Amino acid sequence: MIEVFLAMLLSPVLCSLPVAFAWLIDPKPEWARKLPILAVVGLFISLICALQILFSPDRLVKSDWLPEFNINFVFIIDYLSKIMGTLTALIAFLIGVYGLEYMKHDYRLGWYWFFFNLFTASMLLVVYSDNLLMLLIGWEGLGLASWGLIGHWFRDDDELSYVGEVGRKVAGQNYFWSPSTGGWRAISTIRVGDMPMFFAIAAIYFFTGTLNISEIHWEEFAKEVGSFGIFLILFLFMLGPFTKSAQLPFSEWLMTAMTGPTTVSALLHSATMVAAGTYLFMRLSWYIEPWNLHSEGIEAIYIIVLFLGLISAFYGASVALGCLERKVLLAASTMSSLGLMFASTAACAWVGKIAILVGFWYLVTHAFAKATLFLVAGHLIHETHDRFCVGGKEVAKHLKLAFIATIVATLFLSGIPPLTAYWVKSAMDGVMHSLEHHFGYLPLFLLVVTSAIYSAFLAKFLSLNFWKGKEVHIHPHGGGLMSLAYIAMASMLILLLYIYLTGEGFTKLHEFAHFVEEGFLTSSLMVGIIVLVTYLLALYKPRLESPIGKALGDRLYMPFLNDYIVPKFGWFLAKIADYGNRLIDFTCHQAIPSLFEVYSLGVRSIQSGSMERYVKIVVAVVLIVFLISAGMGVTI
Repeated sequence: MIEVFLAMLLSPVLCSLPVAFAWLIDPKPEWARKLPILAVVGLFISLICALQILFSPDRLVKSDWLPEFNINFVFIIDYLSKIMGTLTALIAFLIGVYGLEYMKHDYRLGWYWFFFNLFTASMLLVVYSDNLLMLLIGWEGLGLASWGLIGHWFRDDDELSYVGEVGRKVAGQNYFWSPSTGGWRAISTIRVGDMPMFFAIAAIYFFTGTLNISEIHWEEFAKEVGSFGIFLILFLFMLGPFTKSAQLPFSEWLMTAMTGPTTVSALLHSATMVAAGTYLFMRLSWYIEPWNLHSEGIEAIYIIVLFLGLISAFYGASVALGCLERKVLLAASTMSSLGLMFASTAACAWVGKIAILVGFWYLVTHAFAKATLFLVAGHLIHETHDRFCVGGKEVAKHLKLAFIATIVATLFLSGIPPLTAYWVKSAMDGVMHSLEHHFGYLPLFLLVVTSAIYSAFLAKFLSLNFWKGKEVHIHPHGGGLMSLAYIAMASMLILLLYIYLTGEGFTKLHEFAHFVEEGFLTSSLMVGIIVLVTYLLALYKPRLESPIGKALGDRLYMPFLNDYIVPKFGWFLAKIADYGNRLIDFTCHQAIPSLFEVYSLGVRSIQSGSMERYVKIVVAVVLIVFLISAGMGVTI
């Protein structure tokens, strides 16, 4: 089985190397533009391997690495990894097929395909790694690849690749971002969470002697380090998933990451990068089993994740309601969905494993729907030469498949009964309702309000691009492969609906029966009706024409946190460091040498060679000693 894992992880990277090397030839030969098919073949091999693992029995697959330190290559085949790995490989392959057409005229195909495939391989390593050190390698690979892909159009010479209105300023600050800025913003923000996470992993190894998630005795670990110790370690660890999944206050990098190619945005928002944070939290919770532990420190962490997730979900949905850029709107909606996944998973501390399953299957549903919408957005940008939500009925007539895919994706993700997301959202409502005895109705209230807003901005995306948007000139670009990819994605939502409704016994946990049971509750149907009403209202009136809508479209001016407040604080620290460097420089290069010089001159003046002077010095020293002794009352 180790060979299957190696083939799955290495084939995307190795198959992308011919494209990368060919692109180093100058001038670029025309035949090099035919090589990206090799990169997609590598993605297909990964998909075949993931499918083989999907139907394999649960177990650990180990291979020696550093046995003397109890650190080995450890891949895990379990409920979460099997499904998540297949999801990642399938979506990456379909987006790769889409990219063959979408990126065929790009000026840096070698760079693009190498980092795209590295992105996929890194996520697969995160998904299947039970060893935290192995997982960290994949984690860092995601960060590196995201920088390379988000800033892919580094020349900053095409306004279609920007985020924001080019040239616009707010309070003297630029309120637009180029690809090079977007790439830097992403990797610098993510690094804020990655460093504490690294130290947390080191602490886990120090106290437990192992880095294998499934083999750590979490209850004993919590008792050994105490409530505050386990809280601190898990908090530092969770900073990695928080930044990776763009939860408040680390959300801004996700919005400006839309400067990258749409294929990158689709992969990043559906099955890699941002999904890695929520998936890792689910995996930890699966084995920590906080519902069986009685640790105040662990409970405190889950309370933080619960409410941070709900608040981030509400913020992201509200911002999406005001956004007019296609990809930024979808990015804000992803932040909202990730918040719901975190919140649902965190509820397992009080509800049990079903809360993790609800969050996980919402991740799966969201992945296919969001990939569909991003791929449609990319096709629209190609056809309209505009990254804002524009297009009326003429666009719908011209891009019928895109129109159909958007209808399916928005309806099936909104939570409208009886479509796919409705059953998962109903189970999520039940999870939040179960928290009533601990936190009142606040979690449920935030979820319902967020769900209603979420439905509204999805309808807004559909309406402004295919019905009530500004008419725009269409520039036909083919689109056969692109249409095939997003129709395949949308069809997966229909397949998921079938699985949810008929899949009792599909897994040993029978979670789908629970989803259906929750969906038939009166309270769930009422929430579904609210979601349907907001969807129809936003479909009819998609624009939020008010100062509030403007503020939401400007992301409540959160960019100032990244572009003004944090840099000011950074420069303040830099100035302190500069003064410290000056003090060290003065001490080491001026003060200490001057003291040594004075000391040296003093010693030289004593060493004159005159016996008379030496006698005088000795007599003086003896007299001083006698005087001091007399003053202190000491008898010599």
